[in-house]
Amino acid sequence: MEITKTPLEGLLIIQPKVFEDDRGHFFESYNKNVFLQNGINVDFVQDNQSLSQAGVLRGLHFQNPPFAQGKLVRVIKGSVLDIAVDIRKNSKTYGEHFAITLNEQNKTQFWIPEGFAHGFLTLENNTIFSYKCTNYYNKASEGCILWNDSDLHIDWNINNPILSEKDKAGEIFKNFNSQF
Repeated sequence: MEITKTPLEGLLIIQPKVFEDDRGHFFESYNKNVFLQNGINVDFVQDNQSLSQAGVLRGLHFQNPPFAQGKLVRVIKGSVLDIAVDIRKNSKTYGEHFAITLNEQNKTQFWIPEGFAHGFLTLENNTIFSYKCTNYYNKASEGCILWNDSDLHIDWNINNPILSEKDKAGEIFKNFNSQF
């Protein structure tokens, strides 16, 4: 695995070493020792998977402490524009975001530690998105920042995504009081 830092401290791009031949391909999607060697000492306790059609936008979600989650995300089938927003109030990059395209061809993974809001836009029909979480889901601790908040300057490259009611009612960033 090749691990690359992003401009936002803690966010990492993970590129697995892929072995391909005429039968298909094989790659290691997670290795605890590689994470430890890169300063990430976490235990994953829950795996989630979603199926979405093109134009579905999910996010920007997070869970507040003590149920905050780190996430290792990847696309199994299809493609997404994946976004992480720094919501750590003492961070030099508070309110900044990082965007990356994850798809079944590049097999790239994205490590999103606690203290980030996360969302993705599905770019293809029948996209399967998978993520490993470091904490269990807790409804009372969940939060959502408005996906198209103008203060965040995120270019989703879509005007009318398919949204859940929760995502339509996300909090405006300037009114957001981070617990991180």
